[in-house]
Amino acid sequence: MLDFSLTDEQQMIRSSVRAFIDKEIIPLETQVLRNELEGRPDLEPGQLRDLQLKAKSVGFWGFTTPKEHGGAGLGAIMNSLICIESGRTFVPFKFGGHADNILFSGTESQKREYLIPTIAGERVSCFAVTEPGAGSDAAAIRTRAVRDGDDWIINGEKTLISGGNEADFAIVFAVTDPNKGASGGITCFLVDRKMGWRSRPIPTMVGEWSPASLVFEDVRVPSCNILGEQGWGFRLAMEWIGAARYETPSAAVGASERLLEIAIEYSKNRVSMGYPIAEYQAIQWQIADSHVEIEAAKYLTLLAAWRAESGHDARHTSSIAKLTGSITANKVVDRVMQIHGGVGYTKELPIERWYRKLRSYRIYDGTDEIQKRTIARNLFKGHAKLGVIGA
Repeated sequence: MLDFSLTDEQQMIRSSVRAFIDKEIIPLETQVLRNELEGRPDLEPGQLRDLQLKAKSVGFWGFTTPKEHGGAGLGAIMNSLICIESGRTFVPFKFGGHADNILFSGTESQKREYLIPTIAGERVSCFAVTEPGAGSDAAAIRTRAVRDGDDWIINGEKTLISGGNEADFAIVFAVTDPNKGASGGITCFLVDRKMGWRSRPIPTMVGEWSPASLVFEDVRVPSCNILGEQGWGFRLAMEWIGAARYETPSAAVGASERLLEIAIEYSKNRVSMGYPIAEYQAIQWQIADSHVEIEAAKYLTLLAAWRAESGHDARHTSSIAKLTGSITANKVVDRVMQIHGGVGYTKELPIERWYRKLRSYRIYDGTDEIQKRTIARNLFKGHAKLGVIGA
């Protein structure tokens, strides 16, 4: 018998996280909207850190970080539930105490210099694989690293790098042996900003998301800054990308649920031609369709998290969840805007902000098209089979 219930611990953590988001984060939405209109950052300098420390004071720190590194060591299912709750607001807040999963593959020296300070919030990293000519196709990167004695000289450009403007070190993937291709020919480097790379913001339609272009011109990196082994780059990149792909659809589910709540409340109170618009079938169908699609996306996402937590290969299910969650969120926000009519299109309400934010979900962390390609290839090659239930 299938059991979809949450444990008492999961229910308690989820409720506590929701209470924190409702009390400390959602009230900041008005400030974020005002700051955007006035051309200021969404959050004031240090405000995100203060919020993270406030969360830490009540035990919300390093949810998935192993206990030996000061975290809670929670599994993928709980992390997905937390991402759903965090996704209920567009305020750019993330709980602290985390580091890129592949940093745990570093040497003891690298862990002391990069991993531990990142978990503590003392250092900021960025994951630099995407290039102007190599977006979803990580195997097509052209940034080169050439050996020079005990060092490597890196030349190239990365683009649309999240956190690249704030990072003080980058996790950079570069070609070290063009004859070996992606498997064995790409190496991952830990590159401090002080080593010489520079960044510039790339303006986007999403207010708080300003990715960066990173430029490397004869940047010298010591061999001891190779993460893992030479030639392991592509493997590490896929490990980074695949480790928490359920997080994006989780956030999409949270946003969709919040938007649907807003639409339901508005529909019950907005009177048109003498009746609340909630009584009109055109509105009812949009509400019903949204709820059905959100529930489907939610359970696909939790299935992907369950597979990851249970040690099963979660890549195929995660691609399905990422595709479904991203498309669902965009359908829902479009309906919610339509239900609100003209006022939903204005900046007087947060719906248009959500509209811009959620559109990016269909692009980053693997576009809709790359997810469909992955799903189809898995089916054609027999990596995924139809009619399978469970593992």
